[in-house]
Amino acid sequence: MKEVIDTVGRRKTSVARVIMTPGKGTVIINKLPIEEYFKDEFKRKQALRPLAITEKSEEFDVRVNVHGGGVSGQSGAVSLAIARALTEFDDTARAILKTEKLLTRDPRMVERKKFGRKKARKRFQFSKR
Repeated sequence: MKEVIDTVGRRKTSVARVIMTPGKGTVIINKLPIEEYFKDEFKRKQALRPLAITEKSEEFDVRVNVHGGGVSGQSGAVSLAIARALTEFDDTARAILKTEKLLTRDPRMVERKKFGRKKARKRFQFSKR
């Protein structure tokens, strides 16, 4: 069993780098406690879902560097990175996380704006006359 696990998770344009060590269960994101960084309870639960499902939230200290995107993308990126770190620590957790779909990278990204259009797909108003 490794002492320090370093993994990366991505979602939309957010990138989260997680450093996981055996400890008491403290979670620090960008040098802030998780309660201060993710003020919304739902985002906090979403980010820590892999730890809650595998019931290992009290066994590891988690340090996270996350940048890019918004709050939703960042919590998804943190979740994926934590799930990947858990599978490196304990291979039996892989089956549980896989059934909950926490190990799949969500490929949905914002579509780019096309020229001659208002947005990616929206067109300017058509005038017949």
